[in-house]
Amino acid sequence: MWVAIGWVLTALLIALVLVRTAIGYAYRRGMLDQPGQRRSHIVPTPRGGGIGVVLATLLCVPGALWCSPHGWPGSVVLGLAGALVLVAAAGWWDDHRPLPVLPRLGIQILGVVWFSLGLLSGDLSLWWLPLLLVAGVWSINLHNFMDGIDGLLAQQTIFVASGLTLLAWMEEQPELAIATASLAAATLGFWWYNRTPARIFMGDVGSGSIGLLIFAFSAMLWRLDHGLAAAALILSSSFLVDAGLTLLTRMWRGRRWHAAHREHLYQWLVRSGGTHAGTDAVYLAWNLLIAAPGAWLAASHQQAALPTTIVVYLIAAAAWLTLKRRCLRRKLPGGGHVAA
Repeated sequence: MWVAIGWVLTALLIALVLVRTAIGYAYRRGMLDQPGQRRSHIVPTPRGGGIGVVLATLLCVPGALWCSPHGWPGSVVLGLAGALVLVAAAGWWDDHRPLPVLPRLGIQILGVVWFSLGLLSGDLSLWWLPLLLVAGVWSINLHNFMDGIDGLLAQQTIFVASGLTLLAWMEEQPELAIATASLAAATLGFWWYNRTPARIFMGDVGSGSIGLLIFAFSAMLWRLDHGLAAAALILSSSFLVDAGLTLLTRMWRGRRWHAAHREHLYQWLVRSGGTHAGTDAVYLAWNLLIAAPGAWLAASHQQAALPTTIVVYLIAAAAWLTLKRRCLRRKLPGGGHVAA
């Protein structure tokens, strides 16, 4: 227990110090997100604060996974660390100067493949690799899409990582539980500066890296017990449904689905008059009232895992459609309706 507390507190303190340092660095380098039509903030704000989360997890997670004789194999730990370095480096580059889509995607694929090969080494078939590759790259980009208002991605990461910690503890995997708790603690350190009104944004270095870590920790739980995949999916249901339905809607309407936009539900809630803190509260309510009980049910009664996951996602889709329509009908302060 003292070892676990030590790793978690270390991750928190490292993140607090490094994110504070990143604020000054961003101002010196001119790394500021300017307000604009496709953004939800109104003042220039530094970006790149996610570097604190990345370095804290790089320093703490491998040690946590190796902290006992029963720790994870070196192939998995080295694959995770290597993938994190690759994805974070691409994001850090993009935060300084735009990195073209294809090189960035290539680096993401390389990182996910590296981690996945380590995870599959042993008794698992390489036929799982395509599924892991799609899931990993999607998670990296999904969390980048959902990083658009103060505190939302940090709040979601703390919730999901905490849920994965409990699942790992239930599975009697203390090393993995310490690793996921370290991610939650590091993100809490970032959230302190990112809560409304945000003093710094996460940037691609943080959002992509967090997407990779959420995927990797979920896959590691799946490696231990395939039935836990349902619980992990339920924990991430709010982001998966928002990003997924938004992407499908844009593709259906023939829009450039990969271009920057403000059509996710969280962005519509802000555009139609909501505050960043109020919007964060909507997602937090879903997580606490629906996702957390659903994940517990799927993990503790695995015979009901699939129907529970289906029901949760159907409810999430219905809630997404209802709130989206309400935003579209809502009148703006100056008269008129929110434009689609």
